[in-house]
Amino acid sequence: MPIEVLISFLLLGSFVGFMAGLLGIGGGGIMVPILTSIFLAQGVSIDNVVHLALGTSMASIIVTSFSSMKAHNKNKNVLWGIVKLMSIGILTGTFLATFIASQISSIYLALFFALFMGYVSIQMFLNKKPSPNRKLANKKGLFLVGNGIGAISALVSIGGGSLTVPYLTWSNIELKKAIGTSAAIGLPISIAGTLGYIINGWNNTAIENYTFGFVYLPAVLLISATSYFTAPYGASFANKLPIGKLKKIFSLLLSILSIKMFITVVS
Repeated sequence: MPIEVLISFLLLGSFVGFMAGLLGIGGGGIMVPILTSIFLAQGVSIDNVVHLALGTSMASIIVTSFSSMKAHNKNKNVLWGIVKLMSIGILTGTFLATFIASQISSIYLALFFALFMGYVSIQMFLNKKPSPNRKLANKKGLFLVGNGIGAISALVSIGGGSLTVPYLTWSNIELKKAIGTSAAIGLPISIAGTLGYIINGWNNTAIENYTFGFVYLPAVLLISATSYFTAPYGASFANKLPIGKLKKIFSLLLSILSIKMFITVVS
């Protein structure tokens, strides 16, 4: 692996971890476009480059999600009852969506990613929060919600926070507990998504290059190593920095990265 690529993965992990701790995001919105560019520069086929970026990003989120879950659980902000009820739907929805993703061309995956991140960017820029006007769904309802969140999360390689937090706050769950619960739900999303991208992309495995299915192991290890240590720093700055302004800047960054990825894949 060229030294500049190694450094790129380490820096990417550092930035993703810090932003995950600071803003409560999984990091897929940053990782997928940048990984796509790195993989294209390394000669990865345009047919599989977005799939490889999605799978590698999803695997990298495992460590970030675990670190975030531990921090929120320590502060008693995880509602484990909701996590258990939603996780079954999350696991099935995420895994099945990876099968769908493996059958879609890179261009359409890039388009879906760009459109969804556009939605996330607008939501973040406006800082619009849903009004809490209803009760939490029953067991069947939470299973179906988990299915939907898991499926979309797998297609765009996110930890689900941009969907789970709005749903829980809309269901009259306190914001801090909604964020903490979402962080815990991000772990089964990332595990199921990683397994799905490995299994459904197994024909693309190249063990000599440490690529398993649609997961490039060296990138996962390097990104995870730095993100694990920088996430707590981001969390510690959450109450010290102007989060509102940072979210607006970050939302613009997500938009630019998503558009760049789509243009790169199409061209």
